[in-house]
Amino acid sequence: MNKHILELVELSKTDKAIDSYQPQIDAADRKISRAEGRLNDAQAVVESLSTLINDNEQKVNSYEEQLKLLSEQLVDNSKKTKSISTEKEMKALAIEEDIAKEKMLFANEEIDRLQMINEKKAQQLEEEKANLETLKNDAVRINSDAQNAKLEIDKSKVILFNQREKTIRETDQKVLAFYEKIRIWAGNTAVVPVRKQACYGCYMKINDKTYADVIKAEEITTCPHCGRILHIEREETEA
Repeated sequence: MNKHILELVELSKTDKAIDSYQPQIDAADRKISRAEGRLNDAQAVVESLSTLINDNEQKVNSYEEQLKLLSEQLVDNSKKTKSISTEKEMKALAIEEDIAKEKMLFANEEIDRLQMINEKKAQQLEEEKANLETLKNDAVRINSDAQNAKLEIDKSKVILFNQREKTIRETDQKVLAFYEKIRIWAGNTAVVPVRKQACYGCYMKINDKTYADVIKAEEITTCPHCGRILHIEREETEA
């Protein structure tokens, strides 16, 4: 086989091997992203529950302050009854006391309701905090595993990049430029095998002359349909 074809086949294999790591890197990044997403969601739930509990506590404090004022109002009204001299004043004071008592009843009911809600939410908050801690530990582990995996990939890629550089140095620059030009649009299918007289880039059958040129491998031959560089695999040549 022509020396240039062998070099391009090797270069193509190296490029494929380098790019084959990208899905693994993407998968590792997705794992990190999903773990962070779950962690952020759990953090948002904890913050939401904490905010709700704090808001309810503030409302309870407000109602308790209101009860204190209403209670003082009733005491004052009780004192006023001793100095009332007309029925009209008595009725007005009675109405005022009824309104105060209704407000106190409502305030007590709201305090009970809010405290009951907070009891349930406090229990839920503890559960969510425990879940958050678990997710934090998971995120740390997943991130560590992903970073270790990416580190190993980087080590492998360094070996492949060195191999690629060696091949590039040994390859004719015109041939290399021709390969890179095709690779711009064909990616890692710039160099493809011919099997059963078909280009394994576009899967179109090539004519007999082109097929014969590929078998001879004296010159670089491209697919007449798609323009990819063609070669015959060793086992097929032997067959």
